[in-house]
Amino acid sequence: MPTPVPQAGGIVIRKRGDRLSVLLVRAKSDPTIWIFPKGHIEPGETAAETAARETKEEAGVHGDVIAPVGAPLEFHNGRRLICVQYYAIRPRRETAKTDGREKRWFSVDAALKAMQFAADRALLRRAVKVFARPAIVRARPRRRAEAPRRTR
Repeated sequence: MPTPVPQAGGIVIRKRGDRLSVLLVRAKSDPTIWIFPKGHIEPGETAAETAARETKEEAGVHGDVIAPVGAPLEFHNGRRLICVQYYAIRPRRETAKTDGREKRWFSVDAALKAMQFAADRALLRRAVKVFARPAIVRARPRRRAEAPRRTR
């Protein structure tokens, strides 16, 4: 059995009010297919770092990695076996710069209809559950309580 090529990708979801939008890009090998941004893990890079980098390179979206989504997805791309770990990503800012692919924000329902692969649709459903959880509150550093002053 050949060793799978490790990759990572981002499932980018933005929330505006109660509405969720999902970012998809056109596949490089077949531009008729909408997919999540993904790519090869570079030496010295974690899968989460790759997911953030690929999202920025392919779609111009800078974001925060929230959590892994499901188990790694394995498939054969016609040339080799690929193993992709996807991560939920919350976008912070977006630029028009991409690697030349078309990108588009979809409603969750429209994304589910646009995606060709059942495994991608299952991942999107899992990612939506990650974003449906109560907001993750970042802990703020506590101010150190001032020590009582000594009086003489």
